[in-house]
Amino acid sequence: MSEQKTVVKFGTDGWRGIIADDFTYDNVRVAATAIAHYVIEREDASAGVCIGWDTRFASRSFARVVAKVLSEAGIPVVIAATETPTPALSFEVRRRKAAGGVMITSSHNPAEWNGVKYKASYGGSGSPSIMAAIESYLGKPLPRADKPASIAEADFHDRYIEALAAFVDLESIKKSGYKFLVDCMYGSGRGVISKILSQAGIPCVEIRGEINPSFPGINPEPILPHIALTQRVVVQDKCDAGLITDGDADRIGAVDEHGNVVDAHKIFAVLLNWLLERKKWPGDVTRAFNTTKMLDRICAKHGRRLHEHGIGFKYVCDLMLEHDILIGGEESGGIGISRHLPERDGLLNSLLLANVMADEGKTLGQLVASLQAEFGEHQYGRVDMHIQDELKQSAIIRAQAGLTEFAGMKVLRVETLDGIKFFLDNPACSSKPNAAETWLLLRASGTEPLLRVYCESCSVESVERILRAAQEFVLAGATA
Repeated sequence: MSEQKTVVKFGTDGWRGIIADDFTYDNVRVAATAIAHYVIEREDASAGVCIGWDTRFASRSFARVVAKVLSEAGIPVVIAATETPTPALSFEVRRRKAAGGVMITSSHNPAEWNGVKYKASYGGSGSPSIMAAIESYLGKPLPRADKPASIAEADFHDRYIEALAAFVDLESIKKSGYKFLVDCMYGSGRGVISKILSQAGIPCVEIRGEINPSFPGINPEPILPHIALTQRVVVQDKCDAGLITDGDADRIGAVDEHGNVVDAHKIFAVLLNWLLERKKWPGDVTRAFNTTKMLDRICAKHGRRLHEHGIGFKYVCDLMLEHDILIGGEESGGIGISRHLPERDGLLNSLLLANVMADEGKTLGQLVASLQAEFGEHQYGRVDMHIQDELKQSAIIRAQAGLTEFAGMKVLRVETLDGIKFFLDNPACSSKPNAAETWLLLRASGTEPLLRVYCESCSVESVERILRAAQEFVLAGATA
C-alpha cells in the first residue's frame, strides 16, 4: 500500500473515483481513516457514525470496509441493513444525533464510478471547512483504539418513510385521482415513493426499480437522454406525471402527462410558487448562479428575499444553517426544504410535486404553463463540452477579455459570481410580454477537461441558437 499512489481528494460532499482503478479498498480505507481522524478530533466520537450504501457494484462491501476502519478507531458504527437513499442517511444521522454519516455512492455518475460522501451531524453536506478538515487528515495512520467499537446493522428506511408521508398531504393526492409514474433509475430510491403512494391508495407505476449495478443503457441522472423511457411510459400508461430520482435519490427530474421533460428549474419554480402562494411558509429563498431567474420574479411578487450563490448544494446548506431559509436549490435537481432537512431530497420533492398537482387541481404540464403565463416564458438549456484543458482555458480567457457582443447580440452586463455570465439584448424577446432575460454562462470545471455552457431565454429557439454560437466560440480557440 505504501507504494500505491493515493488519489483520494474530498470535494463538496466527499470523494469519488472509478471502481478498481482509483476507487479501491485501499483508497477507501484512506478516506475512512481521514474521516475517523476528523470525528475523533472535531466531533463527539461516542455519538457514533451512520453508514449508508447504494445499489452500485460492491457498495455494501465498501461500506463494511469503512465500518471496520471507524470501529478500529473506537467509533461506534450503525450501518444500513439494505441499500439506502442519501437523504435517508442524512435523516438518520440527525435523528440519532450521530457525529456524522458516510454514504457509499456516486450519485448520478456512470456505473463504473463509486464514491464516499460525508454528511455532517446536522443532517446535510459537510461545510467547506469540514471537508477541508477531513482532507487535511489524508495519509495519516489510523488512530487505533484499545478495543474496536461496536458495529450494528439497522433499518434506515422506516422512520424516514414515516417522515416523508407525514410531510405531504396524501389524502389530498388520493382525492385528486391522479396517477403517477415513478422512475427509480435502478437507484437506491427504489420502492420508497411507490410504497408511500400505494399504501395511501394512490395509483402509481414504478419502473427501473430493480437492482442492476450496470444501469443498463443509461447514467442514473434524471435528464435526457436517460429518461426517454420515462417519457414513453408516462404516455403509454396514461399517467398524469412522471417522478424521477437519480442513483442515490437526492435529485429530482420529472415528465409531464404528455411526455414532455419538466426540467429542474421549472420543478423548483412550481414548488416555490406553491409554498409561497398556498402554504405561506416563512423564510428566504436561495438559488445557484446557474438557475432560472423565474425564481427571482416569484420571490419579488411575494416580497421574499432571494440569496444567489455559487454552484453546489454546499452553499444552500450553509445558508440554511445561518439564515431562515424556506427552500434552496441548484440547477442539477438538488432542492432542499429546511423544515425537512438541510439536504437535497428527490423523494420528498417528488411527493411534493404530486401534492402541488392535487392542491391546484392541475396536471404537471398545466402547472408549468400557468407559471410561464404569469411570470413570462423561461426556457433553459445546457451543453457539456468535453474538451482539452488548453481549449477550455482559451475560451475563458477570451470570454474575460471584455466582449461587447455575443451571437450578434449586445452584451448588457457581465456577472462573475461562479463562471462568466453574459446578459444579452435579445431582439427575439422584445415582442414577448414579460419576456425572460437572456443570459449565457460559461463555467469551466476545476477538476475535469470540461466546460459547461448554460443559457436561459424567452424561447427554445433562442436558447438553441445561443448555445450553438457559444460552442462555436469555444471551438474557435483551437484555430486561434
